[in-house]
This record gives sequence, C-alpha cells and structure tokens, in this order.
Amino acid sequence: MGDIILVRHGQANSHATCEEDYDRLSDLGRSQARMLGNWLRDHGYEFDHILSGTLRRHRQTVAEMGFQADEDARLNEIDYYGLSASLKERKGEPLPSHDTFSDHMPKVFAAWKEAEIEGNETYDAFEDRIATLLAEAAIPGRRLLCVTSGGVIGMVMRHVLDLDLMKLSRVILPIWNTSLHRLHVRGGETNLAGYNAIPHLEAPDRASARTHF
Repeated sequence: MGDIILVRHGQANSHATCEEDYDRLSDLGRSQARMLGNWLRDHGYEFDHILSGTLRRHRQTVAEMGFQADEDARLNEIDYYGLSASLKERKGEPLPSHDTFSDHMPKVFAAWKEAEIEGNETYDAFEDRIATLLAEAAIPGRRLLCVTSGGVIGMVMRHVLDLDLMKLSRVILPIWNTSLHRLHVRGGETNLAGYNAIPHLEAPDRASARTHF
C-alpha cells in the first residue's frame, strides 16, 4: 500500500489584496511549518519522494519543515484573486472578506466552471491537471509528501470522493494551515484515509497557532 500525504502551506500574508502580496509566509506560518516538520520527524515519518508547488509560500513551507522537495507547478493554487476580480467585473459580486468567503467561493466555482469568468486557466484545465497529478502520484508502496494549497487539496477530494461543486467549496473552507490530508493507494484505487489533521497544533498552548487564513 502507498501513501500520499498532502500538506497545506503555512499561514501566508492574510492582509494581502493580490496574489503577489499574499504569496509569502507570515512569522506564524513559518512557525507552523517548523512545528509540523518536527512532529513528522518525531513520529518517524520518512518519505520516498517530496514535491511542492512552485509558489513562494510552498517553497518556504518546505524549507521551514526542514525538507527538500522537487517542484511541480501542478500543485500551485488556483488564481482566486483573478477569478474574484472577474466575478466582480462580470456580475457585480463584491470581493470577499473573511466574513463573506464561505458564500463567495461557491459562486466563484460555479461561474468558473461555466466559463462565465476567467482566471489564469480554465476550470477544466485545473480539474485535469489535478487528475493527471493524482494518477501519477498513486504508486503502490511509495510514500509521497506534497506541499500545496487549499484549492488543490479540495480538487483532490473532489476526484477521490466525487464531490459536487458546493461540497468542493465546503471541503476547502475549513482547511487549516499546515494541515495533513492522507490518501491510501491500494491496487488501482486511491482512497481518503485522513482529512485536515493538525496533530502538531493540538496541544492547548498552541491554540493560537491554528489558522485558516
């Protein structure tokens, strides 16, 4: 049996208004990543291969975890800032805040899938790149670690669990920074074995280190 372990990056610049400003870890994000790396080593985790997206927050997370990774742009996040701007321009939908994000995301995915709004790739291209990556990653007997983003993790869940767009959004929204998501590869099947775990942050004195944004 093989394992694919997906990790969301540490907290980025949550006060940003564009992707360029968002794409860097906060001091807390760096600390979260260090705690995760230490937890994995303390619990005997070893990996046959480590991948990360090419975004700065992915690379910084890997470095703070104390690992080295090969980069794969298919693990990069969707262009949510661009899609949000397109939704505002085409449909007058206000840009999201932390309080409105849960209502905003399903609207973005629905409009994106219907090609009513544009980002840096089509919805179908995003869905296909994650499906292709997942198929290549599903190697029995191998333990693979992937450092990525919440949208990618959500799309992996869509493929594995056959989620509709509303459920896809609901899966993405609760994802913690530096959370662990585990898939088991057995024969020709890839099955969900764990979702949104933060064992490195469960101690009461680390409650303030648990973040979604």
